[in-house]
Amino acid sequence: MEEYPVPKFHFSVDWGGTRIGFTEVRRGTFKGDNQYFEWLNTVQLNKIERRDVIITLLNENHEPVVTWTIKRAWPIKVQSTDLKADGNEVAIETLELAHEGLTMTFE
Repeated sequence: MEEYPVPKFHFSVDWGGTRIGFTEVRRGTFKGDNQYFEWLNTVQLNKIERRDVIITLLNENHEPVVTWTIKRAWPIKVQSTDLKADGNEVAIETLELAHEGLTMTFE
């Protein structure tokens, strides 16, 4: 039996709010999703809320293959989507996190 690298089908990210699927571990912009910005606002209010973030690589059957657990993470940088209306791409935001530890588990 030959071994092949794990294909990257899609990801699931659990950050202590709404669970969202990803094709790349960046966040798409969703209308009315304020939980994400409420978490970001804790930094501005000097009441930083630290959350565990779990990123799971899923196979074609939506089964976990690899799980990364990020302990006590908090947002340190956010980059909004570009403000160009000449395409039909998904609006993507980028979030950079600081954390207190990272573990990786193979399923």
